[in-house]
Amino acid sequence: MQRQVAPGEGPMTRKHSVYVCQSCGRHAARMMGRCPGCGEWGSLLETRVEDQPAGKQRPSSPHSQTRKLSEITANGLDRLPLPIEECSRVLGGGIVPGSLVLVSGDPGIGKSTLLLQVAAVVAETGVPALYVSGEESSHQIKMRADRLGVQTDNLYVVTETELEAVVEHLYSLAPRLMIVDSIQTMYTSSLESTAGSLSQIRACAGRLQETAKSSGVAIMLAGHVTKEGAIAGPRALEHIVDTVLYLEGDRFHAFRLLRSIKNRFGATSEVGVFKMQNQGMIEVANPSEAFLAERLANSAGSTIAVTMEGTRPLLVEVQALTSPTSFANPRRTANGVDFNRLLLLTAVLSKRVGVRLHDQDVFVNIVGGLQVGEPAADLAVAVAIASSRKDRPVGADVALIGEIGLSGELRAVGHLARRLKEASKLGFGRCIVPAAKRRPPDGYPEGIEVLGARSLQQALELALL
Repeated sequence: MQRQVAPGEGPMTRKHSVYVCQSCGRHAARMMGRCPGCGEWGSLLETRVEDQPAGKQRPSSPHSQTRKLSEITANGLDRLPLPIEECSRVLGGGIVPGSLVLVSGDPGIGKSTLLLQVAAVVAETGVPALYVSGEESSHQIKMRADRLGVQTDNLYVVTETELEAVVEHLYSLAPRLMIVDSIQTMYTSSLESTAGSLSQIRACAGRLQETAKSSGVAIMLAGHVTKEGAIAGPRALEHIVDTVLYLEGDRFHAFRLLRSIKNRFGATSEVGVFKMQNQGMIEVANPSEAFLAERLANSAGSTIAVTMEGTRPLLVEVQALTSPTSFANPRRTANGVDFNRLLLLTAVLSKRVGVRLHDQDVFVNIVGGLQVGEPAADLAVAVAIASSRKDRPVGADVALIGEIGLSGELRAVGHLARRLKEASKLGFGRCIVPAAKRRPPDGYPEGIEVLGARSLQQALELALL
């Protein structure tokens, strides 16, 4: 029997259950083992929501006002200076007040360490910073701060998971920067779902966005990554926040790359390089020199690729190894390069150049745990495989740049002059590039001999000793 509303009593709010997929956000009226939207098993979670009152609501009067675009002045953003240069460049020159930044990465990659360092250097400039932790106690944060050498009186720490309490701390302290570690541990009491669910993450991120815009406080969030490589939530946070930063790298190597995926206040192609040590995340001023420090010169199967990480040229060592296989189907193993790209390059070597690989296992590795995805590294990978197969080393002063087509031709790549300048600065005397019809407008840099090749066959003749 339906309950009658007493005189003077407002409309009774009722709640009902819906089942929300934690992978794609699809709503279902009943519990199902498999989500009909994305096909994930066991991803539906019960959530209690309020019924909307029947009837059309009268639209409320708008609080904002329309303005002509020509009357709006585009004043420069007063960014909060960040002494960590590698992080500041990725953010676009500093932290924008009122912005919401998401820092994501694999577990144990160093997100909490980097965010604590950012909060510490901001506090050392004389402005207060607030570090909110929902995963660690204040004593654990103090132990990490002592290890990092953090000594400042303007850094405040609170362990809290309720969003309403976090917002109260923000308004009472009025910091310039607030760190939330992590967004998956936050929950709002207005929802009955558990912390970490899709509805809680969306609600908490939306509330923090409103708080950042209204208060002018920059907020940085730490976000976990699922086993599929997506931000837990899953990708709903990327549409809410202003900037998305990924901290990448092999946890068994010391180097870390901070990559910008989305940035409303700067370029999305910048990359910062760090090295994880006991003192925290140390900036790498010359990453190319660091990646080549342990290279064994005149070794068969080793080449140097000149890649572009954002707007920065980067020299990395490509290692390849071929060995006779004992199986009917030879193995192809790629670390740091795309597996399908490796299959393409081995097919071109076999078909167009005549390098016999059908009875060879092929292993390719990018030294330092880096991920190289641009096609400009094709030539270095192919020459490394051929060098190992023929057991003929590549000259120690030779760098390789070029994309390989299916016909075995070398195709031009962008930013050639900047790549050559970086290779010359590190002491490389020769560089094999695709034969272009026109030289760069500023010409080739001095101190390096540029060798043009129209095909992979010509490049091998120039590179192998």
